[in-house]
Amino acid sequence: MAGRSVAAGGALVLDSEGLSKLAAGDPRARAYLETARARRAKVVVSAVTLAEVLRGGARDASVHRVLSRIVVAPVTPELGRTAGELLGSTGLSGHRCAIDAMVAATALGLARPVVLLTSDPDDLNRLIDEPACPKEQRVVVVHV
Repeated sequence: MAGRSVAAGGALVLDSEGLSKLAAGDPRARAYLETARARRAKVVVSAVTLAEVLRGGARDASVHRVLSRIVVAPVTPELGRTAGELLGSTGLSGHRCAIDAMVAATALGLARPVVLLTSDPDDLNRLIDEPACPKEQRVVVVHV
């Protein structure tokens, strides 16, 4: 993906900034999307991310175009529990971190390799930390 060799399959996960940049036609975000499509990876956004991005107006049209072509992962009780445990293990708190934890829990539950596009790599790297997992199988957090 954009300078990094990644095996076929897996997933590209978008947080709110990843989704917004893709909807705006950002060249870097589009390059990640094109690479994901070429390797037949799922492109995923957590349903919780929609609350951060959509506002119910005409400006949502470009986001809806992207959403029509990707997977919107539902928020489930299991993901909620996992997100809470991630917050507890990292000491992060607050509504912004809770949403990041839901995105992290979504990414951690997907088949690898997983690349997560975000504007908040610091918190997301803390939330997806997998020290026991071989490096090549860890979720890769990319700043967009």
